[in-house]
Amino acid sequence: MTTTALEAAPSRRIELAPVRAKKRAALTRRVSLLMLLGGTALLYIWDLGASGWANQFYAAAVQAGSQSWEAMFFGSSDAANAITVDKTPAALWVMDLSARIFGFNSWSLLVPQALEGVAAVAMLYAAVRRVGGHGAGLLAGAVLALTPAATLMFRFDNPDALLVLLLTVAAYCVVRAIEKDSSAWWLPLAGVAIGFGFLAKMMQAFLVLPAFAAVFLLAAQVPLRTRIVRSVIAVVVTVVSAGWYLAIVALWPESARPYIGGSQDNSVLELALGYNGFGRLTGNEVGGLGNMNFDVGWARLFGSEMGGQIAWLLPAALILGIAGLGVTRRAPRTDAVRASLLLWLGWLVVTGVVFSFANGIMHPYYTVALAPAVGGAVGVGASLLWQRRNDIRATAVLTGTMLVTTMAAVVLLVRTEDWNPWLRPAIVVVGVVAAGMLFCAGRLPKAIATAAVALAVLAGLSGPGAYSLATAATPHTGAIPSAGPSSGAGPGGGMPTGGLLGGVTPGANVTAALRANADDYTWAAATVGSSNAAGYQLETGNPVMAVGGFNGTDPAPTLAQFQDYVAEGRIHYFIDSEIMRGFGSEKTGSDAASDIAAWVAANYTATTIDGVTLYDLTVH
Repeated sequence: MTTTALEAAPSRRIELAPVRAKKRAALTRRVSLLMLLGGTALLYIWDLGASGWANQFYAAAVQAGSQSWEAMFFGSSDAANAITVDKTPAALWVMDLSARIFGFNSWSLLVPQALEGVAAVAMLYAAVRRVGGHGAGLLAGAVLALTPAATLMFRFDNPDALLVLLLTVAAYCVVRAIEKDSSAWWLPLAGVAIGFGFLAKMMQAFLVLPAFAAVFLLAAQVPLRTRIVRSVIAVVVTVVSAGWYLAIVALWPESARPYIGGSQDNSVLELALGYNGFGRLTGNEVGGLGNMNFDVGWARLFGSEMGGQIAWLLPAALILGIAGLGVTRRAPRTDAVRASLLLWLGWLVVTGVVFSFANGIMHPYYTVALAPAVGGAVGVGASLLWQRRNDIRATAVLTGTMLVTTMAAVVLLVRTEDWNPWLRPAIVVVGVVAAGMLFCAGRLPKAIATAAVALAVLAGLSGPGAYSLATAATPHTGAIPSAGPSSGAGPGGGMPTGGLLGGVTPGANVTAALRANADDYTWAAATVGSSNAAGYQLETGNPVMAVGGFNGTDPAPTLAQFQDYVAEGRIHYFIDSEIMRGFGSEKTGSDAASDIAAWVAANYTATTIDGVTLYDLTVH
């Protein structure tokens, strides 16, 4: 080697060192992201089949959609298309396609939900990473993945899984839309996602619109005129994406489609705007279960019903988000960090206030819609303050947030005091140590400061993580599941099988009777309530008419229509079942179901099989 070459070698090594460091850093980022997504997939998919059909109400609709394209399009409860579920069917379409490809079973039903959860975590990571960096994205994704309500819903066949994914996609699109030199397509794409979110769970999808619109109009790096024009286009796209299906159903002849479940006038607009729209706010839901405002108020999200589902990091999200806004208060209008904080906080506050004060049906698992916003605010806010850890004010906020989060975990864990009692003191010890280290973070060596971050994340996520693991380890069924440690019926244990809310599991003799000559009839049986009908339909594989829809309060069919079906020989059996009514003395909706049950009992002979009362409608 020449002297020149020897002299050049050290120089080349010095030049290559930063390249190798960048490659190692990139590899570390890829590996950590894969660990996050792989861990999320494991949490959501492990032993997924243990829940069976989970929510039989929706499972029966997927079964129907796997047998009939018409049932799939309308979201019918049965393949003979008597009545639809009480939601627009976008969430069912994903599961329907899975069932058609892989066959109808528990795994083909639930795996799409789990994959939607993994995709939501990935999209939240991507949205937060663009503003706060890789670490912030990982933290945000982990918060979403380990939120108990998320673990529950991404292992369950309710519409909430697709709704959360689509809203997170929309948030990512808004983040991209406000960037410099961004494509004009990003904001309309957000509108498409929100529109299809409406088709998954109707007006709940629109709760993010105020925050998304305000953030774009404030921070987008284009002139005001362009911001307004793009916003108008995005609104039009949202309306079209949400409204095309409503228009088709509204214009479709009523005689050629199933009855729209959840409505009193066979109207998809009434369903979307009434029963599943403003009725959820006012409690005036005709055909519903009556007023549900047992715990309405600002403390509802922290109460006994909803607290364990979502409240673990709610205080942290608010503290870190508001502190982050304080840090960025003098930033330019187009500051991406402040815009991101406004997006996540706006989503969190608007949706949280609506959930807290809604007087209509409000189940605890609805809180999953808050999880991406909590994760986003925590990820961006914590990253912003950590970058300023040399400022005592930043470390004071981080320390206070750690202590408040530790206190929240203790309060929530006390509610299940007999479950892993060691966890409370462990979180307290780790949380207090982490808080002390965070307060001194600006003066600590890099390795110890990194350890402080790790301890803080461990303390903050241990509570919701433990609840999520307990949720994943517990089979959940029924219409009102709840996350957390199993305790039978109620929080953590889902609902017991049987009745309107939990469906039924028919015995072998009843199943055999319903299957006998089932091909000779349009419906093997009819019974009051969709969940009751679902249990028999799932077991037999044959259409079972859900008289009165989910609550048994829809006028579908009327007594005259039912009598015509019987006269035409289209229904084999009528199965006696309990008719659900509103709470207390409230009574809403149609009496058609009770009129039908009374007419059958007066005109046909009852037979008891496996403890179930059946009426053979082909024999007087």
